[in-house]
Amino acid sequence: MPVQDQLGRTLHDLRISVTDRCNFRCPYCMPKEVFGPDHPFLRQPELMTLPELARIARAFVALGVEKVRLTGGEPLLRPDVPELVRILKNDIGVPDVALTTNGWFLEKMAPALRAAGLDRLNVSVDSLDEATGGRLNGLGFNVARVLRGVDAAAALGFPIKINCVVQRGVNDAEIPALCEYFRARGHTLRFIEFMDVGNTNHWSAGQVVPAREIVAKINAAWPLEPVVPAYRGEVAARYRYRDGRGEIGIISSVTEPFCRDCRRARLSADGKLYTCLFASVGSDVLGCLRAGADDAALAAFLTRVWGDRRDRYSDERAELLAAGRSRAKVEMSYIGG
Repeated sequence: MPVQDQLGRTLHDLRISVTDRCNFRCPYCMPKEVFGPDHPFLRQPELMTLPELARIARAFVALGVEKVRLTGGEPLLRPDVPELVRILKNDIGVPDVALTTNGWFLEKMAPALRAAGLDRLNVSVDSLDEATGGRLNGLGFNVARVLRGVDAAAALGFPIKINCVVQRGVNDAEIPALCEYFRARGHTLRFIEFMDVGNTNHWSAGQVVPAREIVAKINAAWPLEPVVPAYRGEVAARYRYRDGRGEIGIISSVTEPFCRDCRRARLSADGKLYTCLFASVGSDVLGCLRAGADDAALAAFLTRVWGDRRDRYSDERAELLAAGRSRAKVEMSYIGG
């Protein structure tokens, strides 16, 4: 049965990080000066195995989770991801299974993901320009390969959303070009305000392009109209093009927080449960499982953690910044954003 936190928010979405590793070094997530060759990534025994992932996911579904999103790091670095998708869809019966990827391996992996039953894809594309895109993935990787992956997945029938983190003076001038490119291909483009996730991305309020500014810029080129949320807790504010050529979404965690309806739990690759993207510590679900917890004990553990939840960092951000207060936060690459 569904469980509620201290603010009456039910558990509905689960994001599972299947690895903390990534082949990109995006500066807003895994800056290369921090995540260098000697960075202590998790070792194999520390990661959740496929059977452990299945048991934990099944426990979450029993408590009301209806949507599972696989993330990383870069989830397609983990070779058993298609099998995990198959388990989630066929064995556990999760209604909605999605995956977020940087797209580098998508052209190769899309057929296996489709065969396994994956419902949807989100692909990160922060720029169409090779120089800017290479700077934003941290390693100068070719954006064209990511776009080929998007096309390959679309050809297989995947519904695809494109995620773009907008930073002032970096890629904000590309907003119209990104819209033109992806609306021509029928993909929803979601713009994400640059967030102060983790402790290493050098965030400042001046780098944030507010949601209203993004909408105004797009509306000037292609008139928009708002779309009502498809469900309670939908993160992106949606707008459709009035000419009927699809829609965009805006994730405005900084300027228009949506904490009151946040129903997401996040599971790190080593099995820690985080109840907020901006949390400092997680609860050790994998430790509970490996200590011998049966299904009832595992459900009780998850129920207690969610039931104690009070997180609303984005609502409190402005007050904390004004008071000069800060806190250590888990890195986005560790819990998948």
